Amino acid sequence: MRLIHIGLLLGAAMLSAQSMAHDHTAGDLHIEHPWSRALPPVAPTGAAYLSIENRGQHSDRLLGADTPIAGHAELHEHVHEDGLMKMQQIDSIEIAPGERVEFTPGGHHIMLFDLKQPLVAGSSYPVTLTFEQAGEVDIEVMVRGEEDKGQAGDAHHSTHEHEQHDHHH
Repeated sequence: MRLIHIGLLLGAAMLSAQSMAHDHTAGDLHIEHPWSRALPPVAPTGAAYLSIENRGQHSDRLLGADTPIAGHAELHEHVHEDGLMKMQQIDSIEIAPGERVEFTPGGHHIMLFDLKQPLVAGSSYPVTLTFEQAGEVDIEVMVRGEEDKGQAGDAHHSTHEHEQHDHHH
């Protein structure tokens, strides 16, 4: 019980610290809220989501992604084909001037294959995005649980409630 208690405290502290550094800027590109959904430890694949805004005058393209926590990563999109929704790999994604591209469940996403570590709520992992113009951009992806709506305050509050129990060691 004590280890769970400490883990929850550390997770909340990490979540609070990381939420302050959750946005990234590379040249004219602004990358916001990179996140993944927590998965069971045996899950072989995962996905990363984020949004990329082009604040410049010239188009750029996301060419790929890489992370040490997966065997390989691919850019994917969901398409409707023959009445079914299916996933397919894409070579790149254009981010036109003044536009925002959203990577969301059921839309564009970064697919992570052969996970080398579980995606545990409250943890994070590095991803390197490769752009045609902006080059390589390192970001930190936060892992959220189902109950976490992405607000560090909520995660901290639920952890605080756990602190009220088991004060006698």
